[in-house]
Amino acid sequence: MANVTFTPEGEKSPGPVAAVIFDWAGTVLDFGCMAPVAAFREAFVEHGLDITEAEARAPMGAAKREHIEMILGQPDVQRRWARARQAASTNEDIDSIYAAFLRIDAVNCARYSDMIPGALETIAELRARGIRIGSTTGYPRSVMDGLMPLAKAQGYEPDHCTTVSEVRRGRPWPDMILDNALALEVPDVRACLVVDDSPSGLLAGRAAGMWAVGIAASGNEVGLPRDAWTALSAGEQEQRRLPAVARLKASGANFVIDTVADLLPVVDEINRRLARGERP
Repeated sequence: MANVTFTPEGEKSPGPVAAVIFDWAGTVLDFGCMAPVAAFREAFVEHGLDITEAEARAPMGAAKREHIEMILGQPDVQRRWARARQAASTNEDIDSIYAAFLRIDAVNCARYSDMIPGALETIAELRARGIRIGSTTGYPRSVMDGLMPLAKAQGYEPDHCTTVSEVRRGRPWPDMILDNALALEVPDVRACLVVDDSPSGLLAGRAAGMWAVGIAASGNEVGLPRDAWTALSAGEQEQRRLPAVARLKASGANFVIDTVADLLPVVDEINRRLARGERP
């Protein structure tokens, strides 16, 4: 029987890696995950409330309407909202902020659409190895219809993209990831890995039975644009990296890397582990 590897227990190995499923902002483009954060803050300002960057970033990875609901669910934000509006927030308020977010983010996605350095080269090498490329996003399809052509113009076009508007449950549920697995016709979810900068995305990856790779430096947990990150000293970068890595590992990351440019050695290590019979 050619080209079949068995584990010590006699079970056929699901490896090597068959598919990599990427998040978008903070993972393959938009260093620092800036577009949605700026849009959330601008949408809230339009509704009379100034929220902090930390408040805007806290629920990152969730569906965007849910994200707004979660921002308003933060006790201090809700207190300020109620004080400013003389009433607690309602579903109508969430819908109104969400509509403003979608309008603003359509502009922001164009402003913050640059591919993260090394992303195109990494994805090209994955394809050269016969690995399929999937993607998931907390953006609805209406936003991705504008963002995907911007990515394609730079050379990035995944084999499949599932948006949160196409599944019943967003992150941390595994629905978007499993939809990719079906569309990409992967032979075994254990031979797939999810690459995401948000804790909820990593939780979704583990719930889908896949390896989870967290993105620290270019992602939401550090939350700096590329020029601000590279301007930091090595010590300053480490001060920001360490808590980000801890949060990503606490969310189930098997590995944490700085950016997608560091992914290929992780794929090699996962292949070695699969060959030894290890599982996510």
